[in-house]
Amino acid sequence: MRYGFTTGSCAAAAAKAAAYMLLMGNEKKEITIETPKGIAYHAKLLDIVRKEREVSCAVEKDGGDDADITTGILIYAAVSYGQGKTPQISIEGGAGIGRVTRPGLDQPVGSAAINHVPREMIVKEVTEVCQFADYRGSLQVTISAPGGEELAQHTFNPRLGIVGGISIIGTSGIVEPMSNRAVLGTIQAELNQKRAEGCQFLAVSPGNYGMDFMKKTYSYDLDKSVKCSNFIGDTIDMAAELGFQRILLTGHIGKLIKVSGGIMNTHSQEADCRMELLAAFAVREGAAAHVAAEVLACATTEEAIPILAKSKKLPAIMARIAESICYYMEKRAGGRLRADCILYANEFGELAKSKEAELWFTLSGQEQGQQT
Repeated sequence: MRYGFTTGSCAAAAAKAAAYMLLMGNEKKEITIETPKGIAYHAKLLDIVRKEREVSCAVEKDGGDDADITTGILIYAAVSYGQGKTPQISIEGGAGIGRVTRPGLDQPVGSAAINHVPREMIVKEVTEVCQFADYRGSLQVTISAPGGEELAQHTFNPRLGIVGGISIIGTSGIVEPMSNRAVLGTIQAELNQKRAEGCQFLAVSPGNYGMDFMKKTYSYDLDKSVKCSNFIGDTIDMAAELGFQRILLTGHIGKLIKVSGGIMNTHSQEADCRMELLAAFAVREGAAAHVAAEVLACATTEEAIPILAKSKKLPAIMARIAESICYYMEKRAGGRLRADCILYANEFGELAKSKEAELWFTLSGQEQGQQT
């Protein structure tokens, strides 16, 4: 599969080309940079505008076979002469580039959302041009992305407190096909932010439905929780490493039943033993063999719940599952944090919660009151 290039690579390529045209006086139609991964990026230059003291150009973002919402967007760089006499390359964000408004992210509050690796790439490439042109003064680089503000509404940026546009990101400079790094990076960023804000009690859910359940059932603010997708184990690792004291995992029984068997990536391609686990817990709690057989014949957990309810064993089964989920979560964390969970089904609502889930809400409420 074909890899692509990050917005950071696009910004660095455009900045290098604009600097070359400003300092050398020659127009260029393409430019080459070396990504941190060591892979060369040959970029075509678009919308070149040359002025006496400033040159701007654009590079089209190509996400390869792992295309995201920014694929096809133009990333611009405008390079102009700076005011100072000393060699200095200043980087700023223009139209369509977000600005950081909350702590805990890659850049400090108030800065343009251009992460440190893209900034380093821009400085490296523009410095190379300055050396080639024997230029020892300062340059101002402004990165922009027309349409970025609208695109950002479909990303995690508003949740992270990045307003006004997209982020210029990337650590390797390339986009690897079918990579999960972007999702994991977003989870890490949200956890970093919450920890920087002083949070010790973390609410996590695999998806929007779990977060909506927390909102409707417990009036818990959606913005205070973190969506971990299928990466429950990785999220626990990150949370433990950052020093969170307790984690509350809320989710649909069809997703979290896997965690009760120690499965920490809940994607169906990784493992799918939902009915087997449900049947095993049913047998453990004294359900008849025919009940377990009926459960095993079900296609979904929602279909199996009425069968378990009819057996009068549903509360005990769900309580045991919640207990097992917490056990495996704490085992994954190596004892570095306490775990709680809440299970629900679409038709039945809340099925069970761990013994200390209420304590989590109490501690979290006290913490938020202190922060307020």
